[in-house]
Amino acid sequence: MMSDHKNIQPQNSDPLHGQSLEKILLVLVERYGWEELGHRIDIKCFNIDPSIKSSLKFLRKTPWARSKVEELFVNMSDD
Repeated sequence: MMSDHKNIQPQNSDPLHGQSLEKILLVLVERYGWEELGHRIDIKCFNIDPSIKSSLKFLRKTPWARSKVEELFVNMSDD
């Protein structure tokens, strides 16, 4: 017998849910630009010849840097 009620999923409260690292980085670069992003998070891939590709490569293998980027993304509405 089939149930008539629909499965109700709890809403995910994680602000990073559904956001890829690339999308997060693109939003941050659009909002702040590379120079300001490099001031806020002092890593070489933001300050020396920055690109999305090199930044993604670094962030994917450097958990502390990725955490800082995700934190900035989550808190950017506070600016």
